[in-house]
Amino acid sequence: MFDLGYNPLVPDVILPVLDEAGALPGLLAALPPGYRPVVVDNGSTDGSAAVAAGLGAEVVSEPTRGFGAACWSGLLASRPADGVVCFMDADGSFDPGELPLVAGPVLAGHADLVLGRRVGGRDAWPPHVRFANRAVVAMLRARTGLRLGDLGPMRAARRDALIGLGLRDRRSGWPLEMAALAAGAGWRIAETPVSYRPRVGRSKVTGTVRGTAGAVLDMGRLLLDADITARGSLGSAS
Repeated sequence: MFDLGYNPLVPDVILPVLDEAGALPGLLAALPPGYRPVVVDNGSTDGSAAVAAGLGAEVVSEPTRGFGAACWSGLLASRPADGVVCFMDADGSFDPGELPLVAGPVLAGHADLVLGRRVGGRDAWPPHVRFANRAVVAMLRARTGLRLGDLGPMRAARRDALIGLGLRDRRSGWPLEMAALAAGAGWRIAETPVSYRPRVGRSKVTGTVRGTAGAVLDMGRLLLDADITARGSLGSAS
């Protein structure tokens, strides 16, 4: 069970969930001591919300489908005393024990946004997912000048600063929009290697070529938004 009160030392961990009942017990058990899980149920039909609640996690319901919608709801529901939040997929593909590698530079004031650069075997990265990730990273670099090796969903930043960025995407473009706006706002953005392994169960998005193509199209449309970096600059001034 988790202490749902404030912890002055560690972040909240926002976990968007859609039918991840099989992965949640192991994931929640592996969280570092004190890291407080905020599970955002995005319309699960497999009892994920009940599993998470039974294990002591805070559970938020977000009926509007979309990765960004779930992450935004979790961000608003978070209340970390140290001001830092982490995001992580809840499908078992990441090692929760490595969250301090991502959160540490933000907690220490050395970075404003840290992304986990996924390092794993090819069995964790279907070829179409590897290609899509490289394509999106290249588009982001061309649009913003930001040099990243991965657009990993395991990341950490300060809660209020993220809210101030003015994130609008509620679909697959959420991770990309965050990085683009942060770059436009002049944030210190860093990467750190994190382990990546095959997920538990089948992916709802990147498990198929069609789902991956849809996510890339979402991100491509987002980068064509002429004011995306301008919004980041406005967020840095607010």
